[in-house]
Amino acid sequence: MPMSQKIIRAGNSAAVTVPADFVKVVGVKIGDTVEVRTSPEKGQITYTFSGVRQLTINSKLRRKSQT
Repeated sequence: MPMSQKIIRAGNSAAVTVPADFVKVVGVKIGDTVEVRTSPEKGQITYTFSGVRQLTINSKLRRKSQT
C-alpha cells in the first residue's frame, strides 16, 4: 500500500522516516541494520530490514483460505 512521506533534514543529510506502525508490526528497532538498494534511473530505493520477525497468520484467515 503506497504512502507519502516527506524528506526531512537529518544533520547534513536528507532522511525519510519509517512509520511507527510499520516498525511495530515488522519488529524492527533503532540500531537495526538496513540493506539499501538504489536504482537512480528508475527513481527507486528499496530498503530491506534485517532481523525482521516472522509474521503469524491469523487462524481465522487460514481457515477461510482453506475452504
